[in-house]
Amino acid sequence: MSRIGKKIIQLPKGVKVAVQGSIASVEGPKGKIDCPVPALISLDIQAETIQINRANEDAQTKAYHGLTRALVQNAIMGVTKGFKKDLDIVGVGYKAAMDGKKLRLDLGYSHPIFYEIPQGIQVAIEKLTHITVSGSDRQLVGQVAADIRKYRKPEPYKGKGVMYTGEVIRRKAGKTGK
Repeated sequence: MSRIGKKIIQLPKGVKVAVQGSIASVEGPKGKIDCPVPALISLDIQAETIQINRANEDAQTKAYHGLTRALVQNAIMGVTKGFKKDLDIVGVGYKAAMDGKKLRLDLGYSHPIFYEIPQGIQVAIEKLTHITVSGSDRQLVGQVAADIRKYRKPEPYKGKGVMYTGEVIRRKAGKTGK
């Protein structure tokens, strides 16, 4: 049996889970998230727990078993606590600012970059060089953070660019002049 799939999910207070066809809807204090449920996977919802069950022992069904459990667990965590990613901007003159509902990034190019923030995501700028991306959908938070980082990935010689907080950049030695 799948090690992840057989774990029982505890439902916190104020969270409701309903299955409608092949969609599991999770509602909580921070919003509502829909999770796909494959055909051979079923959810056994009790008062305070959820058990994920599978119909057979095929390899694909076993994979979906663990995946479905992880998606439902992430949705429950998202509507209760939420998720966040922190980004740091390193470089002379590199900075970020909010311009209405858009994120303005000055990353050493000849023009500023404007990033449209998707619905359900909050972006906070604590310093000019620190961005916090938060929201209830784990996948969307990670995707937005990756999209922002993609505009100027950290380079290995000086370490300039947009990086996740705590990310270690392997540094290279530059040319040695004679």
